Amino acid sequence: MANLREIKKRISSIETTEQITRTMEMVSTAKIARALTREYNSEPYRNAITDVMLTVAADAAHETNSPLLANPEHYESALVIVISSDRGLAGGFNVQVEREVEKRLDHFRRHGAKSVEIITCGRKATDYFKHHEHEGARVVMTFVGSSDNPTIETARMIESYVCEGFGSGKFGRVDIVYTHAVNRVEQRMRDERVLPLDPVVLGTARGPRANETDRPQRLSSPFEYSPSASHVLGMLIPSYVLTVIHQALIDSAAAEQAARRKAMHSANENANAIIADLKRTYSRVRQASITTEINEIVGGAAALEEY
Repeated sequence: MANLREIKKRISSIETTEQITRTMEMVSTAKIARALTREYNSEPYRNAITDVMLTVAADAAHETNSPLLANPEHYESALVIVISSDRGLAGGFNVQVEREVEKRLDHFRRHGAKSVEIITCGRKATDYFKHHEHEGARVVMTFVGSSDNPTIETARMIESYVCEGFGSGKFGRVDIVYTHAVNRVEQRMRDERVLPLDPVVLGTARGPRANETDRPQRLSSPFEYSPSASHVLGMLIPSYVLTVIHQALIDSAAAEQAARRKAMHSANENANAIIADLKRTYSRVRQASITTEINEIVGGAAALEEY
């Protein structure tokens, strides 16, 4: 049985760890409030531009077979944007993103993609995909150091690469994989197709919803396009792609803090349970030690009396 000094030392060690995890939980709780506020403030613009894109894309679909509106079954190359965190201690937050991307890579290969480019945001995804080889896939851009406070500049650099590559035919499909913060305690994986556009995809672009009024709506007001709906669509694409990427970065930042708060809360509960168990063990060992000492004293006194 462990001696009292070892048990006391372990209790002290776990109490120190518990103080750290409790502090991290409090910090994440404060950060998630700001992150969710930022996300909620940015959603109206994304919803508005998605409604406009749904309307223009539907009108353009009647005019021409634009590659922006194609829905090919096979494509030779693809691009996936991966959003993770820079730091760990967030439960399965980063692992789930990595697994989802690997599923997406398999999906691309089944549809004929011989090469897949990967853009990583966050140190965890960057390290993982740089050190784990995937057939036909390679990392072409990385962004680290700002996962908890993403900037519009990062989104703009990604948008520029995406639009230039897709416009030149460098890749035929663009997806984005990230974690959506439903609220302070729940997160969901999202895998969204960014390009090419599809009115059906645009119609569900806001993810899971409580009712049909939450989904993007085709604007009822008639538009007159000059020179054409396809031309207007092409001009709107960069703004739409920028908005989707920036919103995903903000959303993932909120989800990261929620996942870390949840993981630290669970760690606190586990630490408290271990400490309570160790204290009970300490009391039993101490009581057994006292009992042994008493027995030895009584035995010694009895021996002296007999002598």
